[in-house]
Order: sequence, then C-alpha cells, then structure tokens
Amino acid sequence: MNFLKSLVVYTAVAFTATSAMAQDITHTPPSIEELREMREGSLRKLILHPEPRRESAAVFVDQQGGEHTLADYQGKYVLLNFWATWCTPCRVEMPSLDRLQARLGGDQFEVVPVATSHNPAAAIDRFWDQAEIKNLPVLLDPDRLLAADFGALSLPLTIVLNPEGQEIARLIGDAEWDSNSAIAILSAMSGAEHQGAAE
Repeated sequence: MNFLKSLVVYTAVAFTATSAMAQDITHTPPSIEELREMREGSLRKLILHPEPRRESAAVFVDQQGGEHTLADYQGKYVLLNFWATWCTPCRVEMPSLDRLQARLGGDQFEVVPVATSHNPAAAIDRFWDQAEIKNLPVLLDPDRLLAADFGALSLPLTIVLNPEGQEIARLIGDAEWDSNSAIAILSAMSGAEHQGAAE
C-alpha cells in the first residue's frame, strides 16, 4: 500500500513539473515576411513595422472614472482600437472586435477599445446594447491624449502592441477582426490560438 501511495505522489509531482516546464516555453512569433503572407481581405491593410515603436504612458479612463494606462496590459499582445460613437465604420467593425475578444482574449491577448474625443456615456451604452457587445470594456480618451500619442488622425485606427507595450503593427480603417486571416495573424503573433480554440 505504501508503494502505491508513493507511486501516486511521484506521478502527481512529475505531472506538475512537466506542466510547469511546458508553460515556461517562450512563444516565438513568426517573421514579418511570414505574417505579411497571411494577410487577406481587409487585413491586407495591416502595416507590419520592421522594428517596434515606442510605447505610450498616456492615461485613459473607464466609465467610473478609474484611470488606466497601457501598462495595465503588460505581458499581453494588445489590439488597441480607437473608435467613436459618431464614426460609422467604427460601429460596423465593433461586433467583430467583440467576437475576436471572445475567441482569443485571455492571458496572452486582449482587445482594448478606446472611445476617443467626445462620446456621451448614454450613446455608448445604447450602442453596446444595440450591437450586443458583451466581451469588451468601455474605455474613454476624452482629451485625445492616448490617440495623439499614436497619431490617430482618422477613425477607426487599430494598433497592435507587443507584450512590452510597443507598437508592432497598425491598420487604418475598419476590418473584419474575426476573419480567418485576422485570427491566424493574431494567433501566430500572440500564441493565443489554443486558448481561443478551447472556448
């Protein structure tokens, strides 16, 4: 009986150690050339930077007035989307961003939509309800501080950030963010494919 107990304990310890080792393996994203080959449809507009660009420390807020910065998402790949309630293409693409978050969002990847400029809370809530947005937070950039840091001259603008908070890609205009091409590119970048597939 003691032998059996020891065997069970040893097996459990070995399994735990193996799992921990597997989690420590660093994900290596594909090269820019490989990612470029994966762009199809609306994702052909995705600009991939040869070198990461500087991060932003600008403060933005939630609907309760709580302050946030992009450092809150340190360690994750982030799809930062600048939008506004009065921007028709922004409203068109938001449901696809919601579905993308449901598919890939988690420890490795996050969709972060930020309403920039003047966006009344009632208008955002009404749009969220109409579009049945269930997986995205309401975040605000009323003074355009964050948008200015990223040179957001027109909306929508979507920025891809690496885990250090640096810009590695951007797309000007709307896109189908839950398309096969988008899922493939963002999964390859972040390593979040397994997590999304399990949901």
